[in-house]
Amino acid sequence: MRVDIYRRAEQAGHFSYLAVPEGKMIPEEVVNTDWELSDRCVDVDDGATHLADFAIDAPLEQISAKGYAITSVRELDKP
Repeated sequence: MRVDIYRRAEQAGHFSYLAVPEGKMIPEEVVNTDWELSDRCVDVDDGATHLADFAIDAPLEQISAKGYAITSVRELDKP
């Protein structure tokens, strides 16, 4: 699967990331937040359980369940 990656600034210089299937719009429930395009056409392996560059756990499961995958809040708390 290929995804487009969006990011938004968080506290302490961290970013959270949103992965959306390539060419799809950001879902309405997150559109009111300040997301900016970060990367286009990122390949995600069929068996991927984590996207380390974006701190996203279970990306394919999240996309299947809600149409997008997002950085875990736990990842933002790490130093």
